[in-house]
Formats: sequence, C-alpha cells, structure tokens
Amino acid sequence: MGIPAAFRWLSNKYPKIISPVMEEQPVKMDDGTVIPVDTTGPNPNGEEFDNLYLDMNGIVHPCSHPEDRPAPKNEEEMMLEIFKYTDRVVNMVRPRKLLMIAVDGVAPRAKMNQQRSRRFRSAQEAQEKEVDKQELLKLLKQQNGGVLPKDTLESAAKKAFDSNSITPGTPFMDILAISLRYWCAYKLNSDPAWARMKILISDATVPGEGEHKIMDFIRSQRASPDHDPNTRHVIYGLDADLIMLGLATHEPHFRVLREDVFFQESKTRMCKLCGQAGHEARDCRGEAKAKDDEEDKQAKEAPLKPFIWLHVSIFRETTCPSWMAMSPKTAISI
Repeated sequence: MGIPAAFRWLSNKYPKIISPVMEEQPVKMDDGTVIPVDTTGPNPNGEEFDNLYLDMNGIVHPCSHPEDRPAPKNEEEMMLEIFKYTDRVVNMVRPRKLLMIAVDGVAPRAKMNQQRSRRFRSAQEAQEKEVDKQELLKLLKQQNGGVLPKDTLESAAKKAFDSNSITPGTPFMDILAISLRYWCAYKLNSDPAWARMKILISDATVPGEGEHKIMDFIRSQRASPDHDPNTRHVIYGLDADLIMLGLATHEPHFRVLREDVFFQESKTRMCKLCGQAGHEARDCRGEAKAKDDEEDKQAKEAPLKPFIWLHVSIFRETTCPSWMAMSPKTAISI
C-alpha cells in the first residue's frame, strides 16, 4: 500500500539519496541480428548486488495499461510484456545469489475494505465508459445511414483489459503463476547469469502483500546463523512504503529500484501512433499512419524509461536520528 507523493517529496527534499541507474543495451547489427547483453560480466554501476526482490504487482499493472504504447491485446501478449520487463530489471541489477518474485496475495483485513471500494469504483467507471461507447456507436450509425465504418467496427470490438482481474483468486493470477514458473525454468536452463542464482516465487496463493512477504523473508534470513550482514539487497517496486520498509530492516546495504518519475514530466505528451501532441498512445482514437519504411517505424518506438536508485542507507544517515540509525540491539540497550 503506497504513500501518495511520498517518493516525489523525499527525492526533492533530499536529492542525494537518488542516483541514475547505468544500464547496458543490446547491440543491433546492420543485418538485423541483435547481440544480447552479457549479464555474466561486471555490473556497469560499479557495484555487485547479491539479492533482488521483485514486487510483481509493480510490473503487472504498468504492463496491463502502458503509458507509451497500446495495451496488450490478450493475455499472451501481456505475459510476454511482463517477461520482457522482468528480464530488463534482472539484467539491470544482475543479482548473484537470489531472485525473489513476490505477487500480492490476499490482503490483510485492515486493507480489504479500502481495496474493495477501489475496485468497485473502477468497475463502475468501466461500465459507464462502455455505456458512453455504445451511445457514440449508435449516433455514428445513425449519421452513416445505419452502417458503421470498418475501422470503427474494429475499434469497437476491442475490449480493454480489466485491471480488476489482477486480484488473488482470479484465473488470470493462476495463469500468471504458471507462466512465471515456466519462464524462470527456461531462464535457468538457457541464461548463464541465472545458473548460480536461487529463484523464489511467492504467488497469489500465499497471503499477504508482495512487499510484506519480501520483508518477512529478509527478517527470516537475518535469523539464520550463516547470514552475511554485508549482503547487498535491491528491491523493485512502485510503492513509496518500500522506503520505510527498507529502513525497518536495518540492513546496511539496501537500495530501492524504480522508474524515474521525473522523466515523464520532462517529456511533452506526444502520441506514438498518430504523431499528434496533446494525448498519449493509450488514449489515441485515430488511426496509425501507415509507413512502410522500417526506419520510420523504429523512430516511432518509445525510448526506454530510465531507472533510478534510492539509497536507503544514505537516507537513513541524512534524515533519521542517531538512535534510529543504530542496530536494533544497540537501540534497545540504550
């Protein structure tokens, strides 16, 4: 459960706690072949990381309704987008020991009422949009002599993905869990960087939110006798409460990875489909310009969003009192 505008306020007030992520990109040759990134090499950020934790709901939701391109047409395309996004995050961090994928399970009772009201509201808004859409089609049919244009019929047949299906207990979550297990097994057998890495998947059948399941795992590892206190942790997620949860772990090396929220503000709203300003691709209601030239097609593709680190250790030293920066045993003794 996120904290509205907390990350933006913290990054503006303490700019030194964030830094850009250095990312290597695949090399495209003249003949069209693509040379993938060698993730077995050293990390381009100048520091190696041990464990990576993924709050998968921070990946599934942006893939279901992206800002810079049309939404996936079906569940198969959506799974491919999730795999592509997850692979990019893993290649960016390059964890050497552990990768944990946590999907939100059944929410705690304290959050359930708020979650239900939010999803009922989104379902009602989707129903109202569908009614407005049918009224518009009826009006267009009357204006065109009872016949609708072909492009209008195709756009009317498309149904937007219902984000309420990203809920524990739905068929979509079962498909997501099966697909993640299959994809991880494929990467373990095909990618050398995954060969020595332990993979943990906590799907929607395990109760609790993804970030809380991750924190429970970190606390359980601290209780292990062979735990390395200098383990370098990275957690990916879009909720600002990950910063507070990272502080509560008292780990000396802890980072939060997320997309750069200031990158979109510096860009003008330009549709990648029709090329017109004032709206984005997901809100485009016109036709895409048909261009046969491959270079023009590549120029239309949206650039990858940059990522940033949030250094929890620097944030702790900058903002917290001295007794909060201490280890739990030292703080209790005081």
